[in-house]
Amino acid sequence: MKFLALLVLLFLPVTALAISASGYILMDGDSNRILAGENINDERLIASTTKIMTCIIALENKDINDKVKIGKEVLKAYGSAIYLSLDEEITLKDLLYGLMLRSGNDAAIAIAYYVSGSMQDFVKKMNEKAYELKMSHTTFVNDHGLEEDMGDGNTSTPYDMALLMSYALKNDTFREIIGTKNYTAKSSGKTYVWKNKNKLLFTYDNLIGGKTGFTKKARRTLVTAASKNGKTTIVVTLNDGNDFDDHKQLHEKGLSYDRVLLIDDEIVKNYLGRDDVMVNEPLYVLLTKKEAENVKLDLQVREDEQKEIGVLKATLNDEVLGYRKIYKVDDFLEVPKKGFWEKFFGWLFKW
Repeated sequence: MKFLALLVLLFLPVTALAISASGYILMDGDSNRILAGENINDERLIASTTKIMTCIIALENKDINDKVKIGKEVLKAYGSAIYLSLDEEITLKDLLYGLMLRSGNDAAIAIAYYVSGSMQDFVKKMNEKAYELKMSHTTFVNDHGLEEDMGDGNTSTPYDMALLMSYALKNDTFREIIGTKNYTAKSSGKTYVWKNKNKLLFTYDNLIGGKTGFTKKARRTLVTAASKNGKTTIVVTLNDGNDFDDHKQLHEKGLSYDRVLLIDDEIVKNYLGRDDVMVNEPLYVLLTKKEAENVKLDLQVREDEQKEIGVLKATLNDEVLGYRKIYKVDDFLEVPKKGFWEKFFGWLFKW
């Protein structure tokens, strides 16, 4: 009997995840639901995955077609580089490709000085954005991810970095950059040909893209996003010597879930039994079939019922999957203001 039991155990399907990272997370890119993870709130050095924030700050503060003249500050750069030259002129767009595909620390420094005038002011923007995104366990000291002379470096958590990636993916230019395998850039004096360092982009068809990182203290760090059949998953691993395989395994797990519509206009109308209501956007969540059967909707109504009627919240046991504010259709949709002549003829002809 013991022998038979052993055989049964040997041939049972193995579903447990064997992840090498000190900390990791698998997140639903739509709802930010945590699908799997370990040590998701442990603060660790994040190395060059920092550059996700650097890229977003640049995209949100400057025109990517701007010409950037390279100053002497890039001479301080060390580690991975795209080898910019003093007084060279290159577009911000090309710098961002050099930043994300080749992890150019010189590109990162050039971007900081162009956008904010100094590394200190740029880092201030990075930390302000982290606060805005509720990355409560994140601190940036530079925009490239290398540890400083005193040993300090940028620290974050798997959860915080997944929040950042979820936000960044909403920017189409960011998605285009991180998903580019090969890129050619021309500056005032050079032609650059770059191949993306993210090897997973060449071996995993579902990958949107991501950012690699490595320092001797942080070890290997990686943030990636994948998509399939309308589903988006985000994976973050910190201190992971087997990161590419781990990311593929985690994405496959996440993409095996169903993308379930929990809240939209029609669901709200049926729930309230009225036709004059709407939500600003639908709520989709990655769930197993069993989980989807146990989701509950809970309505919290405003007593004064003004523009915002209330909130419809989706929960699974004690887990809040998401919520959407409910509005009156007429109040939510902006009515165009009438011009002078429209008002005049309206008064004249009693419109």
